[in-house]
Amino acid sequence: MFQWGKNKKTLDSLDIIAPIPGEVIALSQIPDPAFAAGHMGEGVAINPAEGSVYAPFDGKIAHIMDKSKHAVIIEHKSGIQVLIHVGIETVSLKGNGFILHVKNGAKVSKGQLLLEFDIASIQAAGLSVISPVIVPDGLDSVDRVEIHDLQQPKGSDDPAMTVHLK
Repeated sequence: MFQWGKNKKTLDSLDIIAPIPGEVIALSQIPDPAFAAGHMGEGVAINPAEGSVYAPFDGKIAHIMDKSKHAVIIEHKSGIQVLIHVGIETVSLKGNGFILHVKNGAKVSKGQLLLEFDIASIQAAGLSVISPVIVPDGLDSVDRVEIHDLQQPKGSDDPAMTVHLK
């Protein structure tokens, strides 16, 4: 859901729900120093309750890792992008345990299934399933990212974060 500014023509902010059902946690709890320190951008992480990734808003698929299938970037019409990265170091699985349901450039609707992943396969490989959901650094239109209550119930429709625009 987004809110329009006073002049009704510009977007002020965009609420982003957790795209993976599970426990929303702080980025600092991710077992990866680059994500944990916020070097990739601001956001949250999710300890998944199920192996499904859903679109957090209406938009288009700006980029998906076709070979490894472990990460997707979705872009809102405002230009805001969100990276959904399933697990840590899961690129090493080379797509095993992942099923894509979208392609680069595809238009998607909020709640649409984007990809599925096998939690047991990721854990059997000795990898973490904790999944960063971040607003990548370098987006000129982003003023700040507001992180909401991290104690949300699994599968909540309440926003995990709100991106405020300049």
